[in-house]
Amino acid sequence: MAEYWLEAPPVLQEFLNYHESILSHSAKTVDEYFLDLRAFFRYLKQRRDPALAQTPIQEISILDVDLDFVAKTHLSEIYGFLTQLTNGAQDGKKAEPSTRARKCAAIRSFFDYLCLHAHQLENNPTQALNNPKLRKTLPRYLSLSESLKLLESVSGPNEERDYCILTLFLNCGLRVGELVGLNVQDIREDTMRVLGKGSKERQLYLNEACLEALSAYLAVRTEPKDELRHRDALFVSRNKTRLTTRAVENIVHKAVTQAGLDPKYSPHKLRHTAATLMLNNGVDVRTLQDVLGHENLGTTQIYTHISDANRKMAVDANPLAHVKKQED
Repeated sequence: MAEYWLEAPPVLQEFLNYHESILSHSAKTVDEYFLDLRAFFRYLKQRRDPALAQTPIQEISILDVDLDFVAKTHLSEIYGFLTQLTNGAQDGKKAEPSTRARKCAAIRSFFDYLCLHAHQLENNPTQALNNPKLRKTLPRYLSLSESLKLLESVSGPNEERDYCILTLFLNCGLRVGELVGLNVQDIREDTMRVLGKGSKERQLYLNEACLEALSAYLAVRTEPKDELRHRDALFVSRNKTRLTTRAVENIVHKAVTQAGLDPKYSPHKLRHTAATLMLNNGVDVRTLQDVLGHENLGTTQIYTHISDANRKMAVDANPLAHVKKQED
């Protein structure tokens, strides 16, 4: 049983269970839904009950929140909650637009569930809810030369393992959760079975670099503990357990630091790098969507903007770019 079940009222438990068991969302995603909705319900309770005005927001229990309480929610209260986040009134930190957008999505999903799936509410206060405007930023990624520099920098007692991890990130565009979830039996000749978001499977083909890196690593791979969670793990720690997400993040941080690159580059930045390199070298956007495991094409199309930016930079870099016709 997840920890949030101890703090969530039945009306919220049912929603979380729907996302976990019916929509097959990851435990991390479900936990984020709980935390976002808990913050919203705490705000509503404090707003509606003057006796809670001086109570620290973190100390307000939501166990008594029920369907009647939820049904009284107005759109103005949702905007009030988002405004409070903008001003940093809950924890002293002003929430970024992306954070507010995520909480907005959680609230909308909750009321959509109650109205459209559970049929427990008739009026949906989020129907006219506008999402916070997000700044459009292009994903950061490594250039080809920086990618080569990163691979060349790998050294140490786990050199084969770490090199293999970086190679898979840069060639296949894996999410970090997908990489740590890989099992030995997922590698079959020149293909790899990947379990993505929502437990959706996809098959990726392994190129020469990936096959060579995997072969070198498997030859020295530590035999993991004979326990259900670890026994089949492809990537194993020195403690003979499946590598965790944090461990892989540390491996990437060590490698980019050794390569003299920006230490802020994360596994997800390497995923962006793989996508950009593929798109810039002839892979069409729909094929890239399948490789990356994106449910919506729109998510993949952000990389077309990167490609456009690169093409503009290439033209601007031409030494004739600023030559103008001389007037007679």
